[in-house]
Amino acid sequence: MVRYPTLSFSHNGDHGGQWTAAWTFLQKMLIILWLLLLDTSLPAVRGQTTVPLETVKLWADTFGRNLYNTVTRYSGSLLLQKKYKDAEPSLKIKEVDGLELVKKFSEDMETMLRRKVEAVESLVEAAEEADLNHEFNASLVFNYYNSVLINEKDDKGNYVELGAEFLLESDAHFSNLRVNVSMSSVQLPTNVYNKDPDILNGVYMSEALNPVFVENFQRDPTLTWQYFGSSTGFFRIYPGIKWTPDENGVITFDCRNRGWYIQAATSPKDIVILVDMSGSMKGLRMAIAKHTITTILDTLGENDFVNIIAYNDYVHYIEPCFKGILVQADRDNREHFKQLVDELMVKGIGIVSQALIEAFEILKQFQESRQGSLCNQAIMLITDGAVEDYEPVFETYNWPDRKVRVFTYLIGREVTFADRMKWIACNNKGYYTQISTLADAQENVMEYLHVLSRPMVINHDHDIIWTEAYMDSRLFTSEAQSLMLLTTVAMPVFSKKNETRSHGILLGVVGSDVTLRELMKLAPRYKLGVHGYAFLNTNNGYILSHPDLRPLYREGKKLRPKPNYNSVDLSEVEWEDQAEILRTAMINGETGSHSMDVKVPLDQGKRVLFLTNDYFFTDISDTPFSLGVVLTRGHGEYILLGNTSVEEGLHDLLHPDLTLASDWIYCITDIDPDHRKLSQLEAVVRFLTGVDPDLECDEELVREVLFDAVVTAPMEAYWTALALNISEESEPGVDVAFLGTRAGLLRRSLFVGSEKVSDRKFLTPEDEASIFTMDHFPLWYRQASEQPPGSFVFNLRWAEGPESPGKPVAVRASTAVTVTVDGKTAIAAAVGIQMQADYLQRHFWAAMQQCNTVEGPCPKSCADSDLDCFVIDNNGFILISERPQEVGRLLGEADGALMMQLLGMGVFSRVTMYDYQAMCKPPDHHHSAAESLISPLSAFLMVARWLLHECLLFLLEWSAWGSWQDQGSEAKAVFHHSHKHKKQDLLHPCDTEYPVFVHQTAIQEANGIIECGVCQKTFGMQQIPSSNLLLLVTDRTCDCSAYSPILQEATEVKYNASVKCDRMRSQKPRRRPGSCHAFHPEENAQDCGGASDTLPSSPLLLLSLWAWLLPPQLLW
Repeated sequence: MVRYPTLSFSHNGDHGGQWTAAWTFLQKMLIILWLLLLDTSLPAVRGQTTVPLETVKLWADTFGRNLYNTVTRYSGSLLLQKKYKDAEPSLKIKEVDGLELVKKFSEDMETMLRRKVEAVESLVEAAEEADLNHEFNASLVFNYYNSVLINEKDDKGNYVELGAEFLLESDAHFSNLRVNVSMSSVQLPTNVYNKDPDILNGVYMSEALNPVFVENFQRDPTLTWQYFGSSTGFFRIYPGIKWTPDENGVITFDCRNRGWYIQAATSPKDIVILVDMSGSMKGLRMAIAKHTITTILDTLGENDFVNIIAYNDYVHYIEPCFKGILVQADRDNREHFKQLVDELMVKGIGIVSQALIEAFEILKQFQESRQGSLCNQAIMLITDGAVEDYEPVFETYNWPDRKVRVFTYLIGREVTFADRMKWIACNNKGYYTQISTLADAQENVMEYLHVLSRPMVINHDHDIIWTEAYMDSRLFTSEAQSLMLLTTVAMPVFSKKNETRSHGILLGVVGSDVTLRELMKLAPRYKLGVHGYAFLNTNNGYILSHPDLRPLYREGKKLRPKPNYNSVDLSEVEWEDQAEILRTAMINGETGSHSMDVKVPLDQGKRVLFLTNDYFFTDISDTPFSLGVVLTRGHGEYILLGNTSVEEGLHDLLHPDLTLASDWIYCITDIDPDHRKLSQLEAVVRFLTGVDPDLECDEELVREVLFDAVVTAPMEAYWTALALNISEESEPGVDVAFLGTRAGLLRRSLFVGSEKVSDRKFLTPEDEASIFTMDHFPLWYRQASEQPPGSFVFNLRWAEGPESPGKPVAVRASTAVTVTVDGKTAIAAAVGIQMQADYLQRHFWAAMQQCNTVEGPCPKSCADSDLDCFVIDNNGFILISERPQEVGRLLGEADGALMMQLLGMGVFSRVTMYDYQAMCKPPDHHHSAAESLISPLSAFLMVARWLLHECLLFLLEWSAWGSWQDQGSEAKAVFHHSHKHKKQDLLHPCDTEYPVFVHQTAIQEANGIIECGVCQKTFGMQQIPSSNLLLLVTDRTCDCSAYSPILQEATEVKYNASVKCDRMRSQKPRRRPGSCHAFHPEENAQDCGGASDTLPSSPLLLLSLWAWLLPPQLLW
């Protein structure tokens, strides 16, 4: 109601009559003026539409009552609640002891991982024994199964050399790849000659591993890939598999630069890379130096520390933020360094002494402050020559103890400085190599690993290493792609021959993969409650397995690994652990518990749950891993235990519309080949009927699923009867009823033909959020568990997902079924329906015709042109609107003014969420308009450089460069990789924040006025009973479009230069590996390298130099 101001005036009664008349006249004029002004300036206020709160309440109650009756009728929720209530006398509710649970899981995981270690140990023993009994034969002729050539035939139909017939069969245990489980095969990278005497002797010797591979697999059928990576470059893998080159015809996989090989072959290390940036390093030399640095970086892992210093007339860190420190060589930092190395430019003269002093100072400081790896320390010197007096630097900083090894890499074909470079390496327990071509880099860089492995080899210390999580790219270029996360257990293989003891010869590394998915199956999902979960992290605090770890991102239609997928820190997933109490305790391998209030994102971040979680943690013995188990306070602290007869349970299990969670382990079906084709339900039935006594099953879970099958069986008859009563001609509406229980049992019933179901992917593996998985309960189950008892949670769904175009097609409603025994309440099940979106809207518009008048039409209706009516959920998303394009959108997008008012009144609250695994687009770079005008000279130079580049690639293919034919292919692959690297990815890892809007349930009704400039907009809000829905009625006649929309968009968290630098420099606590092998008094330090015998051809060198000498600034 518009209220007019009361105008009051006072005057002095002692004045004369004329003053009285004048004053009366003035009063009348002021009143007339006021009315005129009011009439011209406030037309909308005077004519505004009022929204009676009692009418809004009536509409909400009517709609809510009708909706509740419909949902309870079709879902049968009241019947299901009664059935569980009737069963309460036979039920027990047990409180979960989180510490005991996490210890039990840890022991089971330790037992499983120990079996993998035993398999690897047997391979090490067999390999070392075979080498001891093998005499090197330089003229050995030996045919073996080459993974690339097997089953290949020539034009005449004969098998090619090293490509004999090799039987391959699809095997479910190995991701349905075609393999040979009777024999291994041998893979070699393109740059390794497959008939080199060292290769032939190594392959011949390692044939002794074949029977051990097979025996290991027979003893432990859960084993996956087993392999031996040789220090000479070949890779023996079991089971045998066909290997396919990449699109360039190149096999770039080299086992020696894999994380498992490097970690097993060497102890942790601190590395400072010094790169000469003087003018003499221009052109091809700079390209080789950059590739050498990249290759060195690829040999580092998360237990290593590194920095890169470029030098010419002066010394400068390629990342200024890292000045004076070493940083962990995790994937993030390695990739960051690679980008910076790519941008290096040459100039000036090279003065190496200052760079060496800087490197020694960093290493000394880190050693004294107990930072870094506290093990090996080394300097990598990359230059085309050393011309100064550097000996005093070594006398001051490294002699006589020589605790820092110095490795020297002479770039280019010049040998003038070879003696000096070798002297530096040999007098500092390092190794000297000359790198003349891009193809030389890989082999020559690997030499430093052999030197660092000598102390361990001489001691015969077979350290067991476990890698961080990684995705297996070994098979990416074979018959199928595997995107599962793995960890590898690996051990080094040494030569035991006495004559080679002081040389410390590393023969290679053996390893076996463990899929983290299989490991996490030992923490059964049903024991953790609706919101609970288990997770693993490493000694460095990085996530090994976690339900919120998102290692992939979508690039177009393809899923790709994120650049930093295996260096996601625990604090970036459990980000409420601000003080890092949980993280610190877990990386230290402690056993204990910690509690936190957390905000859990749901439904792709659109929603949030507020929970109190208890974290229980312990270490896994003999590994660098720690295990955490999370239980939610309240219903998550209890587990429901029921019992029933096998006969009764079996009868109720055998229903066509009943399924069990396919990811859960009711029975072990992946070991015995005869069991692999069984579904979990089929395996349970065979186990219960005694048909297959060899089946191993989780008897507790089977007992619970039997009990749930019996209690929920009446629902099938109820739904069937309901479906029969639905007339063929009746209006389409509810199409599916469903329920799920805490034991992973799912029932569903169709009320329409399958072709008429609004969302056909619902409750299928294609809609992962709607089913039980290893990581989570279904979304509809999780949301229902946090609703008040008897209340339904409604969700709008798209047929193909919210990101797809088109209108929403389905609404799902679900409610939880609880059981209370001895004052303890547990959630037994959730039940619900799926209805067509149009059906819900028709119900709504019918309810909006209700009013308080006894006779005659309603004075107000949502159909009126001056009213807007919305139904929104508790997170502000519109389920019903007169405008179809608004359905599914956030209320703030459709009406920013109304959302702003609801936030201001406290009806909704804005919750800020963070995503530390996001991928963002790089900022747009706005170039000068003049840059688009390329001069004719620049255009000519661009074309010339392109032609030279293509000629260089052509010559590389014909191996005009290098001593072996295959080196051309390797160099070609390097160039292709470099070319692709310069194409910046469209997305890059980043941190983002985004808002989630949450209704405050204490406020069930509200009304108000929104000031919109020249008009005022009235509105009313009412909670719809027994639901998570709200009814909003607003005045449409007042235009509030001046208000900005309120969106739920993620924005990148921008850090200023200082904060960003501090974040990059910060070093979180970590636990170092338990062993270190830095030096041994018996090692042969004089085995320190020699000159390269591989020289590039002069014409090609000249051509490539000209190609690289063209300055980029002239071209772009």
